[in-house]
Amino acid sequence: MTTKQQAQARDEGAGRAAVVTGGSRGIGRAVSLKLAQDGLAVVVNYAGDTAAAEETVAAIRDSGGRAVGVRADVADERAVAALFDRAEEEFGGVDVVVNSAGRLALSPIADLDLDVLDAVHRTNIRGTFVVAQQAARRLRAGGSFVGFSTSVVGTRFPAYGAYAASKGAVEAMTLILARELRGRDITVNTVAPGPTATDMFLDGKTPEMIDQLAKTPPLERLGTPEDIANVVAFLTGPEGHWINGQILRANGGMV
Repeated sequence: MTTKQQAQARDEGAGRAAVVTGGSRGIGRAVSLKLAQDGLAVVVNYAGDTAAAEETVAAIRDSGGRAVGVRADVADERAVAALFDRAEEEFGGVDVVVNSAGRLALSPIADLDLDVLDAVHRTNIRGTFVVAQQAARRLRAGGSFVGFSTSVVGTRFPAYGAYAASKGAVEAMTLILARELRGRDITVNTVAPGPTATDMFLDGKTPEMIDQLAKTPPLERLGTPEDIANVVAFLTGPEGHWINGQILRANGGMV
C-alpha cells in the first residue's frame, strides 16, 4: 500500500472503532494492526497474555494509532459486556467486531477427553455467541461483525473433529445473525482460513506435516496472518459492505 493509499484508508476509518477478540496474537494481532493502519481505534481483547496485548497496543500507538488492551474471557457474558462498555467509554461506540478468539484441540474423536471437548466448545461456540450478542446490541449503523471458522469444515482432516464441529456452529450462526439485523445496515460474515502460519497452527506439528499442509493449496504455501487480516479489512470496510451473511474460505484454493 502506498503512502497516499494509507492516508486515504486512515481517513475512511477515522472516527470508527473496532473490538478484536483474541487480538494480541496470531491472526487477531494482524487484524488489530491492519484495522489500526486503516484508521480505526482498536480495543485489543486478550484472555491471559498481558505482555502480548501490551506489545500489540504499543505497536499501534507507536504508528500513530489509538488502542487499548482489555482482558476478558469471550465465553463470560459479564466480562464481554464490560469489554464493550470499555470500547464505548474510550472511543464513543463500536463499528467493527472481529471475533478471532479461538481454541484448538487435535485428537481422533474416539480418544478425545470430553473435558477438552467442552473447553473447545466453550470458547469457540459459546464465546462466538456471547460476542455476537453484544455486537448485535451495540454495533452502530454501517458496522460489521466478522466471525472465524476454519477451512477444515470443508476439508474434514482427521483429528480435527472437535474443532471443525465447533466452527460449523459458527458458520450456522452467520446468515441467521445477518438476517436478524435486517434494516440496521450491519453486515455479518465469517472468515474460514486454511493452514495459516500462527503459533496455534504450528504447535505440535513436525516440519514434514507443515510442509505437506503448505503444499495442499494450489498456491503451495501457508497463509500468513496478514493474508487473513486483509480479508477482514475488506469485509469491514466500505468496499466490502455489500457482502453479507457469507462464509469466505481464505485458503489459497482448498475446498
